[in-house]
Amino acid sequence: MLFPEKKLGFGLMRLPLTDDGVIDLTRVCRMVDEFLAAGFTYFDTAYGYHEGKSEPTVRKALVERHPRDAFTLATKLPAWFLKGPESVQQIFDEQLERTGAGYFDYYLLHAVDSENVRIYDRYDCWNWALRMRREGRIRHFGFSFHDTAAVLDELLTKHPEVDFVQLQLNYLDWDNELVQSAACYETAARHGVPVVVMEPVKGGTLATLPEDAAKILRDYAPGASLPSWAIRFCASLDNVKMVLSGMSNEAQLSDNLRTMSDFHPLTEEERELLRRAADKLRDLAMVPCTACRYCEEGCPQGIHIPDLIRCLNHRKVYGKSGDLKERYQQFAAQGAPASACIGCGQCEGVCPQHLPVPEILRETAEAFEG
Repeated sequence: MLFPEKKLGFGLMRLPLTDDGVIDLTRVCRMVDEFLAAGFTYFDTAYGYHEGKSEPTVRKALVERHPRDAFTLATKLPAWFLKGPESVQQIFDEQLERTGAGYFDYYLLHAVDSENVRIYDRYDCWNWALRMRREGRIRHFGFSFHDTAAVLDELLTKHPEVDFVQLQLNYLDWDNELVQSAACYETAARHGVPVVVMEPVKGGTLATLPEDAAKILRDYAPGASLPSWAIRFCASLDNVKMVLSGMSNEAQLSDNLRTMSDFHPLTEEERELLRRAADKLRDLAMVPCTACRYCEEGCPQGIHIPDLIRCLNHRKVYGKSGDLKERYQQFAAQGAPASACIGCGQCEGVCPQHLPVPEILRETAEAFEG
């Protein structure tokens, strides 16, 4: 079987932190144990998550505490860390050492788009991955993807050897002309390539809806959480084999386990409700940031970009608030204010959503620093 039967995957990119800002290993261990006890087995990490600390946490919380056949593990090769063909194997070997996993059930070329693919092509990463798969060090090979459906079609035509593709799918982006969730999903299905979903809740955006959008869903199902609607949307798609959720706390984990332990696909009536809720959300012109933090890692000014953008989005939803301005000031104090942006464009080059980040930071500065 290519994927576990239960479709929920534990994304290890937004782990709980202590007051000192380090990964809270005790809590992660509890969450890992609860996830496995509920019968779910898929864990997803990457070389750069948590500034390189996610993979070592996998070793401590998962690999050293549970039998290797009790879980499946995915990680990724980052184009932006590759300095030459020799670094491909070096990073892979480092990942095996970091995780202690012995092999990876799923291995992905990370954040493939029309730019990064040139690096993967230059260092022959596709054939390298096939060799790792033949040697049993990778069980299944794929790539995560952030570009247009046309680019995806070209890649899947050129590389029929891939076992799966990881796509950003959610009900808000389904018809988005930039993200092209629906078109990318349909492209993968046409090629017969299974899909793993990332960002089903869009970095938390779909967990906190404006009241008129939330009311549509709550009136229909008062006991269902807002994130559960987003998770079910993705898991209901026929060619989706796994839905990843970057769970940051025990409450998110418990909610996801409730949703997927007794999973019910969406009805057509429920799909229509989500379309209506998405229309309400789009009316607010919210910034479609997923808080992946790729932009933050290389910011020369040390701006906590996703946190400041979240403040801007909350302002769009809830209006002006003294508490919200105070929250903005706290994030700015931890790094730098939005007005510190020098417009270097580093953030735009790595943003999977292709956002005009400097422009958004200028809007944020005007909203909170004026």
